[in-house]
Amino acid sequence: MPSVFRDNLLAGQSAYITGGSSGICLGIAQLFAQHGARVGIQGRNPDKLAAAAQTLPCETFAADVRDFAATQACLQAFGPFDILVCGAAGNFPAPVLGMSANGFKAVVDIDLLGTFNTCRAAYDHLRKPGASVISISATHGSHPYEGQAHVCAAKAGVDMLNRVLALEWGPAGVRVNVIAPGPVDGTEGMRRLAPTPEARAKTMAAVPLGRFAEIREIAEAALFLASSAASYITGTVLTVDGGVTLSAGRAFLSGV
Repeated sequence: MPSVFRDNLLAGQSAYITGGSSGICLGIAQLFAQHGARVGIQGRNPDKLAAAAQTLPCETFAADVRDFAATQACLQAFGPFDILVCGAAGNFPAPVLGMSANGFKAVVDIDLLGTFNTCRAAYDHLRKPGASVISISATHGSHPYEGQAHVCAAKAGVDMLNRVLALEWGPAGVRVNVIAPGPVDGTEGMRRLAPTPEARAKTMAAVPLGRFAEIREIAEAALFLASSAASYITGTVLTVDGGVTLSAGRAFLSGV
């Protein structure tokens, strides 16, 4: 499907994307590159980064967002940029009594601490005014799901962290927003959380629009927030979930 946006919407701009070697963030990186941006992607796995680089023109940086110094070094090497997307994330289905302290900590560290590290390290390299920061959260940040206590806690923190950043960085001309996707097809998260045809069908039944999102649809939400069309939007959590969070009485995650 062709993009609904005019061509080269991000021409002359640079975008740095964590978690950009797969899933939603790879889709964002591809769309940003298609619209003329210089793109850098950061991930932990060099092989995945190399594979991603075969799908778009980009610079790759191997580092764990939990490591502040390593992330800071990558951002400095990439140089000044206009758009930051924080998308590194972890997840696995488990009830609280079936989860170790280390498992809980790992997800919080990747999602929340990783977002803080990336934003804190990126600030000095953002072109101000006019820079845009976007974090990829989830509907878990505002709605509880069984088997997802670690993710719910982490994403709620991500949402609130970004609201604070919008307050603190607004005077410098930096916009800070969040995208909260619902179920997105073709992602590792959906493969883990709805691993069987039966689980997929039950999950899809909870979506008022009757289908999962495509990665492209989340990427286009990011393109909108990064563009001048969103120049007066900051501190917003943009929910892109097909209406899942409107239907509290329906089961969402069924693979736990």
